[in-house]
Amino acid sequence: MTYQRYVALGDSFTEGVGDHDEALPNGVRGWADRVAAVLATRVEGFEYANLAIRGRKLRPILAEQVEPALAMRPDLVSIYAGANDVLRPRVDIDGLVAAYDAALQRLANSGAHLIMFTAYDPGDAPVFGALRGRFAIYNELVRQVADRHGATLVDFWRLRDYRDDRLWDTDRMHMSSAGHQRMAIAVLDALGVEHDLVPLVLADRTALSARERRVANLQWATEHAVPWIRRRLTGTSSGDALEPRWPRPAPVNG
Repeated sequence: MTYQRYVALGDSFTEGVGDHDEALPNGVRGWADRVAAVLATRVEGFEYANLAIRGRKLRPILAEQVEPALAMRPDLVSIYAGANDVLRPRVDIDGLVAAYDAALQRLANSGAHLIMFTAYDPGDAPVFGALRGRFAIYNELVRQVADRHGATLVDFWRLRDYRDDRLWDTDRMHMSSAGHQRMAIAVLDALGVEHDLVPLVLADRTALSARERRVANLQWATEHAVPWIRRRLTGTSSGDALEPRWPRPAPVNG
């Protein structure tokens, strides 16, 4: 199967946060760029757009990104949304997925093939592990929606190699470059697209003493956890001043 025009929708997961590249818009690359680069080798005139912006919750993603995506007339659309909502103190998961389902129906009716994702299993995470049950419910509803729309589902929950912290950036919330590369491989494999992507070589692990772990955890809390909590309390987002990285369909370079 080949695709002519791919549009990626969502939040930081799809924007590419954690896969640092200062030469690119918003300073990141990400798995969607990596997937687009492979798809571009399979057909003449391939085009790609990425409307994802970090920090977006599900309903703003649907309100801001679906209509522009439909106007681009893509034949392939990926969307990841909802995790930022599930992290909030209160969330109506059934209502959330119902809105998701309705928007996905519009995308599917346009003739585009859909790529969807479950959320990561936070079971081992010291901060977010308490929300594991919420994420499990959300993921099961997402699986049902994906089945209903004939979407390709990338089941992030079941990708157990993400237990390796080297696939996560220093903020422990977003995938590292190695994590984004691994996700690109998962997406292409799920689509049945032949490719030559291989996992990035991981740096050797450095064993930390108990004291070093405490220092590292305190540094993480100061630099990442506290600002994240502050943004939630003030209703601000790290993506408030950002524009989509690739707002219009364009050829893929490199």
